[in-house]
Amino acid sequence: MSAIGGWSQPVDAWGQRLGAREGFRVGLVWAGSPKNPNDRNRSIAPELFRPLVEAPGVSAFSLMVGRDGEASRVFGDGVVDLEEYLTDFSETAAAIANMDLVISVDTAVAHVAGALGVPVCTLLPYTAYWLWILECDDTPWYPSMRLFRQEKRKEWASVLERVAAELADRVQGARNNGGNT
Repeated sequence: MSAIGGWSQPVDAWGQRLGAREGFRVGLVWAGSPKNPNDRNRSIAPELFRPLVEAPGVSAFSLMVGRDGEASRVFGDGVVDLEEYLTDFSETAAAIANMDLVISVDTAVAHVAGALGVPVCTLLPYTAYWLWILECDDTPWYPSMRLFRQEKRKEWASVLERVAAELADRVQGARNNGGNT
């Protein structure tokens, strides 16, 4: 990452905060703001993320804010909850820049990851926001983003199965390339 406007300083600081890499770093977001009128369609029960958290070779980090320790309650030590440090979008962006992959429902975090060029899997409800176009798994807006859509309303299990397969492929690819696992 280049040092545009001192950008490398917060990214480096986050690298130090996260410590030595112990696995393929995955940032997770399973819910958006409950104030969003579409939140009931886009947010996912965090328990459905358990296979991602428990995937071999993965170090999982919660990029959620305003959830009052939900990550720790649901996943225990399986997820590092970064909420207390994510005080604004610049901190969130710097944390995201230190991830190998972000897996997020349709929230600002997905957009920030895409804008930064960080690989991101965006989980979309059956009736997704218009900008995600229809019937495709990529987007012209963010080349590093892959879209995972519900095939039936309210049915997230198959979406998360496809994301888990994508994650396993990426972890294996990192291993094969001498990467972060």
